[in-house]
Formats: sequence, structure tokens, C-alpha cells
Amino acid sequence: CVLCGRTDDCPEKYGEKSTYVEYNLTVHYYCLLMSSGIWQRGEEGEGIYGFLITDIRKEVNRAAKLKCNICKKKGASIGCVAPKCKRSYHFPCGVQKECIFQFMGDFRSYCWEHKPVQKFSVKGSRESSQCIICLELIEQLPLYSVLKSPCCKNAWFHRECLQYHALSAGVFFFRCSVCNNKDQFQKEMLRMGIHIPEKDASWELEENAYQELLQCYQHCDMERCLCKRGRDYNEPDSKWEIKRCQCCGSRGTHLACSSMKSWEQSWECTECSVFAKSGNYGKQQKRSLATSEKTGGTTCLLEEPSPKCPRVSSGSQHSFLLQSPKIMCQSNVTPCSRLEFPASNRMTMSLSPLKANRSLSLRKKRLSQQRREVSNILKELKLQVKTKTTRLNINTENIWKSALKGFRQRSFSPTNTIEIKFTRYRNRLKRDTSDGSKYRFFKLLMLNIQNSSLFEGSSIKNLTLDSQALKENLYFEAGRMIAVSLVHGGPSLGFFSKTLFDCLVCGPENVKPTLEDVADVGVAQTIKMIKYSNSLSSLQSTVHDCYEFLAAAGCLRPVTTLCDKNMLVNDLLIYHVIKRIISPLESFRQGLKTLGVLEKMQMHPDAFSSIFCHEPERLSAETLCDLFTIHCSSDINKVEGADFWMGYLQDVESGESVVTLEDILLFATGCSSVPPIGFDPEPTVKFLHIRYPVGNKLHNCLELPITKTYEKFKNKMEFTIRNTLKVERE
Repeated sequence: CVLCGRTDDCPEKYGEKSTYVEYNLTVHYYCLLMSSGIWQRGEEGEGIYGFLITDIRKEVNRAAKLKCNICKKKGASIGCVAPKCKRSYHFPCGVQKECIFQFMGDFRSYCWEHKPVQKFSVKGSRESSQCIICLELIEQLPLYSVLKSPCCKNAWFHRECLQYHALSAGVFFFRCSVCNNKDQFQKEMLRMGIHIPEKDASWELEENAYQELLQCYQHCDMERCLCKRGRDYNEPDSKWEIKRCQCCGSRGTHLACSSMKSWEQSWECTECSVFAKSGNYGKQQKRSLATSEKTGGTTCLLEEPSPKCPRVSSGSQHSFLLQSPKIMCQSNVTPCSRLEFPASNRMTMSLSPLKANRSLSLRKKRLSQQRREVSNILKELKLQVKTKTTRLNINTENIWKSALKGFRQRSFSPTNTIEIKFTRYRNRLKRDTSDGSKYRFFKLLMLNIQNSSLFEGSSIKNLTLDSQALKENLYFEAGRMIAVSLVHGGPSLGFFSKTLFDCLVCGPENVKPTLEDVADVGVAQTIKMIKYSNSLSSLQSTVHDCYEFLAAAGCLRPVTTLCDKNMLVNDLLIYHVIKRIISPLESFRQGLKTLGVLEKMQMHPDAFSSIFCHEPERLSAETLCDLFTIHCSSDINKVEGADFWMGYLQDVESGESVVTLEDILLFATGCSSVPPIGFDPEPTVKFLHIRYPVGNKLHNCLELPITKTYEKFKNKMEFTIRNTLKVERE
């Protein structure tokens, strides 16, 4: 090593030793990191770990003039930071002499006389206990090799054991092994010289570590297996195809062994049938209000940037300009009242196109009013959010897993401001704190939840029963994520069925499901056969054929008349859509109580239905005109581009442009649709003497050039927006 002069290759003690042939340098990572006269002035991939080669050579020359106070050799690049202390030493010599090196902040080093020590209580200081990690005896003395947990009274560690654990767990999983405290524990261990690398845990990075979880269960568990080739034989699209239990997935059967038809796509094992049958939803008092959940938390450690890792500041605030009135494309047509046909004509006449259009217009107007109401409610809930930040490190290749890890970390609190860091390109972390990045994260997260095993259905979703997800409390986490997303500026959902939404706000005992709520093809086919039986004999025959299914659902009843089919269908729908998922539903409801979202949903069901059960409103030129406020540095009448902006929006809406209205909104704010809570700050348009448009996502500001002709304005808009979004997508 050019700094310490040793050939030792011990990553646990001195950091990784790397040789760079092109620079003719060999260096220990810790020697480079702790040297007193060098800083990371380069980018992450520049030089060696961000240290420029010229700076390293200067540091080697500086250290060559200093003698180590321990080994008496030249090249001592590390100095004690205590005032008036002149001691210098090599990193390995400092470790040998029990110096303390703090891998945080200014990367300080303390010699053996000035190093920080832990304060132990005098009582019982001579007792012995076990190291929590290696379980060997350890003396409770203030020694360099012994560390005490700051959060647990009787938790002791060997320094070496703790350092190995920190290198393996990384900053996201390193915590007290007794009480699971993270913040206080990490802070103390960093003070006492434990290096905690900012990386994922080693067990998370191991390739194919959880490969066995991807193996499908392929075994027939029926008491009597009819297959001559054995219980493990599986032939798809035949009677010997093995179907797994739709609830637990850990039991299977051949189609022939359970007398199933080939079109039956689902099956429940005996254990899950009993569980589903015995599941009773607790009787609840009918009410419209629910108490909200108050949670608290602390922020992450290692948030502040180090002088060895300089950060670029976020730009100064733009000065406010004279605000002009909003430009709106509103028509002067007033809504017409509903037309009524005579009673005799209502059954024979279809709606005229005029009435259909008016009905659609009224429905859209009502949805817009409801969304404005939701926006005001969510803004009221957002008052709970504090300026204290919680950072979520999100891997774009596995949104759900990294989001779940972030939401479950000890420092996470729904009332903290959320900061997103996306992992890209060889696990580099790119800090992105704008509302656009949060919107993108929440949009990807909601898409993952929509397509997860927690829900079933094509476009309109209901909850389904996933026993593993229930065991891991994922329904609660999904509900909590949706609540946090809405309050923190996430997108509309739009995929909840009306039945699921009513179960959440009114209670499942007050909801009547329909056949459209049944996503399972086999179950839907069985219910249809019962519902459309046209004679008593055919009904009884169908009931006989479905005996096991009806018994498992607890819906067996004597069939004496054809009218009994209605009660039977109703029982089956209630069982399959509601009773079967009572436990997931209750867990999901508890998650939605976060930040008081469920309480507001119960108070304003119609308003919240507009964002839970309906797709977001399609953008129009009128919507964007109403959304963006025009700011200008001079009189509004002198701004030549205002008319160009209006005309361009109309061209985009009519399809006479290569970009879309969604692209314009994305370019300006980072959001492809208007979030239910709205924008903060409000989107603005500024006309400036600049060459090309600029989208300032941090302030939701669209800066547009002032041009002499509309053609130049349009060309510059399309060129900039198209290429900017192309680069961002890549």
C-alpha cells in the first residue's frame, strides 16, 4: 500500500486492497479514506473511489515527511484530531495501538490517549457475560475490544464480532441484536469506530439465495390417488394435471383424483376449506366514522453529506413575478336539465344521442366536483406531515420489495416527508427529492400492488385470499402504502371494485356482491349453472354435482323449489367474495387507517369513490389551461407567447403534434396525470427570453421562450419535450 507500506490483504481490518496498474498504485481502502490531507473531489467512478490520482500522489508526498509515532517509520498519513495533539500514524499501526477511526462525518481519527470511551456503571463492572454474537464470555470492562449496546442494559459485544456483523449486514440491516434498535445503536457504534458500509446485506446480494421459493409444488395429496404413474406425475391439459390449492399452494391434486372437469381452474385443500368455513367476521356496530392511526418515528442515520463526499446544492429559489389571471378555455354552455320521457315510452325508447351526451357530461362534471372535494380533504390530511424527512432507497427492478423494506424500517413514519433515492447503474444511488420522483415511485408501487397476488380480477379488482401474504401482514402494508401514497402526492387508484370499496367504508355485512365480482372462472361457472337452472330437476342435479364445493363453502341447503336457487346463489356470492377474505379485508382496513384516510373515506364515500373506482380524468387542453397560471415579467398584454401557448395546447389535443398533453405535464411537473391531492406548488408558466423551454420539476414551473412566430414556438416545444423525455426514459 502506498500509504501504509504494508502488503497485508485483510478487508475486515484495513478495507479492500486494490491495485491499479494504469496508475501504478496499490492502496488499502481504509488507509485512503482516513488520510487527513485528502478529500473525495471526483465523481464516484472517477480516480479511485472518487479520490483523484493527483490528490493521492500529493497525499503520499505529504505523508512521506511525517514519522509514525508507533512504528517510527515515514509515511504516517493519519493524524489525531484532538486539539494540540501532534501524533501521526499509519492506519494499521493505529489499529494495533487501539486508536479510534470514525467512518462518518469528517472521518475523524483519535489516538490512544484522546479516543472516545464508553461510560459503564460502576456497579457490576467486574461481572462477566456472553457476547451476543459469538456467545463467548466477555468481561464487562471499558476495554477497546469490548463494546456495550447503548439501548440494552446487558448487551455486550466483542469489537471484532461487531465489525464482522456490520460488514455483512450493511447500513440497512445493522442494528442491536437484542432489541432491534437501529438509530441509537448505529450512532454509538459509529462513534466507537465501527465501519458500517452503505450497502445492502450480504444475504440479499447472494445470487439465487431464495431459488427454492420459485419451485412449484407438484404432488397429489388426495387420500386415494388414481394415477398409475404415481403422485408426482403431472401432464398439463389432461386429467392428470396437478392443481395446487388456490389458498395455500402447498397441497395438490390430480384433476381426476378430485373429479374435477378440465375447465375448473381452482381447488381448495381440506385444511383451507375448513379455515374458510370457520372464518367469522366480528360483529361490528354500524358506523360511518373510524379512528385514525397515529404513528411516530425517527429519521435515518447517515443522512448528512460528508466533506469527503461533497453534494451539489439545489439551486436558488426563483423570484416571484407579477401574476397574471389564469387563461381558461371554458365554453359558455350551461348544463341542460335531464329530459324525461312519458312513462309509456320509457321501456321502448332508447336514449337519444343528445340525452346520452348530456348524461355523460353531467357524470363527468360530478366526478370533477368529487375529485376537487378529495383534493381539499387530502390537503387537510397532509397538514400532519412534518418537515422531518425519511429516505427510502428504491430499487427500480424490485419496487415492491424495496418499498416494503423502507416502510418497515424503524425510522419510517407516515408523518415524515418522504425522500426517494432510486438505485440505478451498478447499485449507485441517485438522490431525487422532487415531487415528480415521489409521484413516479408511488405510481410504480400502486401498479405493483394492483397486479400482486393480494388482488384478483382483470381491470376491476377485489381482494383475494393469499395465506402467505396474510401471515406476512402484507395486506396491512398494502393498505398503509395506499394511504401514504394519497396523502404524499401519489396517483389515483382506479382499480377497486364497487363491492370492495363499499366493504371498506360501510362494512362487509352491509354489502351485497354480484356475479361480476367473482374472478375465479370455475367458481363463476358453477354459480351461473345454479343461477340459470330452468327447472327443479336441473337445479337439484347441479347441486348434487357441486356437493363438495357447496359443503366447503358452508352453503348446503335443501332445494325443494326452483326459487331456492336465488338464496343459494346469494350465499355462494357472499362466501366467495366476502366471507372468504374477511381476515385480509380487516388487515387491509387497518392499513388504510394510516393518517386518517379510512376515516375520511367513511365520511365522504362518494368523493373517494371517484379516485378508488374510476380511472383518472383524461387530460384536455382546457384542463391544462386551468391548471397552469401564467406569470410574466412585464404587462400580460406584451407577452407574445401567451396566444402561442393556448394554440399549441389545442394542436396537441387535436393530434397535430408529436407530443401529448401527458408529455407536457410530465415535462413540467414529473407527473403524467394530476394527483388526487393536486400540485404543491401550483403549476406555473413563465415566458422568458430563452432559447428553449425548461421544465423545472422542483417548482412545477414551465419556462417558455418568447418567439416571433408560432411555428418557431411549436418546433422548439416539440424538439425539447420529445428529446428530454426520451433521455429520461432511457
